[in-house]
Amino acid sequence: MNQHIYHILHNRIVFLEYAPGQILKEQVLAKEFGVSRTPLRTVLFRLEWEHLVKILPRTGIQVSELELNTITHVFQARLELESVIGTMTAERFSKSHFTRLDGCMEQCRQLLDHRDTEALGRVDMDLKHIFHDAAGNPFLTEMSARFYMLTFRLWYFNLIKMDKQAWKQEVLCLQSDVKALMDILSTGTPEKVGKTRKTQLLAHVERIRTTFLGLSGI
Repeated sequence: MNQHIYHILHNRIVFLEYAPGQILKEQVLAKEFGVSRTPLRTVLFRLEWEHLVKILPRTGIQVSELELNTITHVFQARLELESVIGTMTAERFSKSHFTRLDGCMEQCRQLLDHRDTEALGRVDMDLKHIFHDAAGNPFLTEMSARFYMLTFRLWYFNLIKMDKQAWKQEVLCLQSDVKALMDILSTGTPEKVGKTRKTQLLAHVERIRTTFLGLSGI
């Protein structure tokens, strides 16, 4: 699979450069990247497997819609995964992982008064990557990463539309989550870390649900 094309298309979908429901044309993408349709299709099949696009015969490639009911099911699966990964992470968390969490805290501080939606999105991704790395189980983290990207798009959709007050609140919530995790990882048991991750995700889901349902034109 062409990793370069994959990462470009993946980022465009995840960060909503391609709107949910948008139809992409295979021939246009092939021309943009200067490749034949064969390597492009390999990338598209991968993105379809990740539920980020749907390949529609004789129509094109449709970027997956943001469907609250579907994403709710994904969140239900994520809740259990986060608990397991949190528990595993606590046993393998290292000084370098704490340093990376410090970096997330600093980025949150900078973003409180400097709105950059993609930068905050990448902080959230970095937090996920830290836990995946510390968990050290490639099969579990691959599944978690797939689910995460599906829910990330809905959160990011909300993030783009937030006013100044809601933006600050979201940054503060992420900052608070990171601080709580640093504290519990320093003093708590693995089970408490897993429970904390699950509790934080539940709160995250509720914020997304409330914001999403309050938006129009979706």
